[in-house]
Amino acid sequence: MSPLTPEVAKPTVLPVADGAAVRRHARMLMRRHRRALIVTVGLHALAAVAALCAPRLFGELIERLSHGIDNATIDRFGVALLVVVLAQTALTWTARRSAYVLGETVFAGLRERFIDRVLELPLSTVERAGTGELVSRTTNDVDALSYAVRFGVPATLVAAVTSLLTLGAAFLVNPLVALSLLITLPLLSLSTKRYLRFAGPGYARERASYAVTNGVVSESIEGARTIDALSLQGVRRSRLHSAIRGMWDAELYTLRLRMWWFPTVDLGAMLPVGVALLWGGFLVAHGHANLGQVVTIVLYALAIGDPIDELLSWLDEIQVGASALARIIGIEDLPPDRQAGDARPSDSRLAARDVRYSYRAGREVLHGIDLDLAPGERLAIVGPSGAGKSTLGRLLAGIDGPGSGSVAVGGVPLVELPLDDLRGEVALVTQEHHVFVGTLRDNLLLARPASDDETLWAALRSVDALPWASALPDGLDTRIGQGGRTLTDAAAQQLSLARLVLTDPHTLVLDEATSLLDPRAARHLERSLNAVVEGRTVVAIAHRLHTAHDADRVAVVEDGRITEIGPHAELVAADGAYAALWHSWRDE
Repeated sequence: MSPLTPEVAKPTVLPVADGAAVRRHARMLMRRHRRALIVTVGLHALAAVAALCAPRLFGELIERLSHGIDNATIDRFGVALLVVVLAQTALTWTARRSAYVLGETVFAGLRERFIDRVLELPLSTVERAGTGELVSRTTNDVDALSYAVRFGVPATLVAAVTSLLTLGAAFLVNPLVALSLLITLPLLSLSTKRYLRFAGPGYARERASYAVTNGVVSESIEGARTIDALSLQGVRRSRLHSAIRGMWDAELYTLRLRMWWFPTVDLGAMLPVGVALLWGGFLVAHGHANLGQVVTIVLYALAIGDPIDELLSWLDEIQVGASALARIIGIEDLPPDRQAGDARPSDSRLAARDVRYSYRAGREVLHGIDLDLAPGERLAIVGPSGAGKSTLGRLLAGIDGPGSGSVAVGGVPLVELPLDDLRGEVALVTQEHHVFVGTLRDNLLLARPASDDETLWAALRSVDALPWASALPDGLDTRIGQGGRTLTDAAAQQLSLARLVLTDPHTLVLDEATSLLDPRAARHLERSLNAVVEGRTVVAIAHRLHTAHDADRVAVVEDGRITEIGPHAELVAADGAYAALWHSWRDE
């Protein structure tokens, strides 16, 4: 692949901001931190001025030595150089400290804004994006941006200010000799412009390849048992090798760009020194400059080489940071998956009308579902795997909106309720669960922050979690999760159910919420939960049919349609699909 052939990053579910949006965001950050930025640039300017004094003093000293001076004058020059070096050291330290504080402040704001936006993302969007995409943006991209903001931005400020002041000081000494410092501008500007043309798409493709690899790795880790059971090691290994190959190709492309660009940068940094010596010697020979001026400007040429080299080298890291920033702020361009209205439910009746839904255009997984749930009713949804049970549960919980038709509570479509209000009406608990790092109390207070200890213990008791919770060494203050006490899968699921109890919605959608418990424990937990949900509407999606036996009605979902609905006894007597499922389950 030619280094001059740009590659376009593969599109992702989550958007990536364009260059104009990144520049607007950068300008907004500069305005927000204007005062700190001015102070930082000012300190670097003073440090650069102090650094320029030493070459000027050396040049003056050499000029005077050529005409003869006494020892006292030399001593004064030595003291002046010492003062200049000390002043430069102090100013440089202060300026760099100011730059690092500015970088940390800017990055902290970016990180907090990003985390806030990630937590606001629609759940449906998060699931479509996949684990790798989000993990990549919250780890690799944040790390790359962190490095650029903490070190790249301060170093760029230092290099830019130093280069401009050094160039200006050279022209003040002797404009004719200083012209030699401009010899590299055409070379550097053309090569850098050419590099930037291809670097942006290249680094965007590189960041996207990291997301793909992260996704493959995380999926393989999470599904390790399934991979082992089905002997899919070779398939996953091949998938990982393909992802790594894509990452290798993306990084090789940007490496070739750097290998082509960096030599011109190094040449541009050293070329002015030789030109200044030759051009300065010519001017001295013809009486247009003196020896001290030429020495001063040659020292300036040596001094300006480092900041120019650093400036252009950090430009590469800034490109990486800009690509990461584009991915980080790109999620702000995501449109909301719902538009909240002003209407509020008149009651707690949940109803679905002619609901159709598809994950891909033209391939419906639900076909015209109609369902009415009376307040306080307990409905069990059963059916074969892949029939659409969980999809229906997500629509009934308002996680996704139907492609056509409506799912409403109290006459108001769920997708028109603000999320905070929606979760007070309907809540979904799946077989997936999460234990957050912190104390047991912290994990429970996520559901209702104002709860007292008595309420928390009552919630744990209601889901049969009291035996293990009361046995913890520090009770509610026991640290759990990573770095703390590890909970069993069953205990973690009970914790999730306790949070549901604290949330206290009037309608609960349980998507095989007790599937990780053994049958006896699940049966006991469900009976305990029944006492808690008394008076609430419950939709239970389960493959254990004792849940259906206890329900007021059972809905059988097959091929995206409700084929049977009614009380358990009537459906068994009808000897249809449900009766077949029931007899098969009892035989097992």
